[in-house]
Amino acid sequence: MSQNTIGHNIRLLRRKHHMTQEQVANKLYMKRQTLSNYEIGKRIPDIYEIIKIADLFDISLDELAGRDRR
Repeated sequence: MSQNTIGHNIRLLRRKHHMTQEQVANKLYMKRQTLSNYEIGKRIPDIYEIIKIADLFDISLDELAGRDRR
């Protein structure tokens, strides 16, 4: 998993669900700029934020992290 895998996956999920950064940020109770920083890899979300993001998109933490289950 690269440093920006989670950020890249957040962006893919957001677009798949036809949501703007503002919409996702509001649902997660964070600033839009914070979400943008996650998406571009400038910041890495902490575990609590990762859980909230996975819950929002109804996916597992493994999926969000880009891990293959083998």
